[in-house]
Amino acid sequence: MKPTITIEYCPKCHWLLRAAYMAQELLTTFEDDLHSITLQPSEIAGRYIVRLNDVELFDRKKQGRFPEIKELKQLVRDKVNPGKSLGHIDR
Repeated sequence: MKPTITIEYCPKCHWLLRAAYMAQELLTTFEDDLHSITLQPSEIAGRYIVRLNDVELFDRKKQGRFPEIKELKQLVRDKVNPGKSLGHIDR
């Protein structure tokens, strides 16, 4: 079965648009490699975590920043389709 990505975001911080943008970018890049992407409002203030199935790929609080889309695509690619070229992102 293809993996699912969950983006857990803080709605009180108004991070829905950021989460939706990242979901759109990932779906566009990995449309044949992913089952779905879920946007999950968090009950914990300030939370922004990206998971692949139940494995954490990126946590804003641990990293002290948001992921760059290039970085997030590389993290996902390395787990779901390591041989996939990301074009200019890989340069």
